[in-house]
Amino acid sequence: MKEGIIARLFTSFAELEESIENAKSALMTKGDVPETVFVRLGSYDGILNKQRKLAGEWTIEIEKGNWDEVNRLVGLINGLSGMIRDDARSMLSNLSLNSDIPSIEENSYSC
Repeated sequence: MKEGIIARLFTSFAELEESIENAKSALMTKGDVPETVFVRLGSYDGILNKQRKLAGEWTIEIEKGNWDEVNRLVGLINGLSGMIRDDARSMLSNLSLNSDIPSIEENSYSC
């Protein structure tokens, strides 16, 4: 069972990474997107790398049966996902108000 949970977590990271890259590509074709948007999207890559590092620690703590640490790491991973989700939502809202960029269906990435 835990292998399935771990696999789903790493799959969600891959999906998030793909979504970030797709957003970058879509916005590049728009032409009128402020550079700050791309800087913010770039920061998501760093957050995703931090999540992957924490997930590696998480798998070690699962093997040890250190459930307090497992729960703490899950909270950190979810918190980082929330940061990306909230910032992306804000950014899309601002872009939608200032241009003809269509809404993008939002995904929630958490473990």
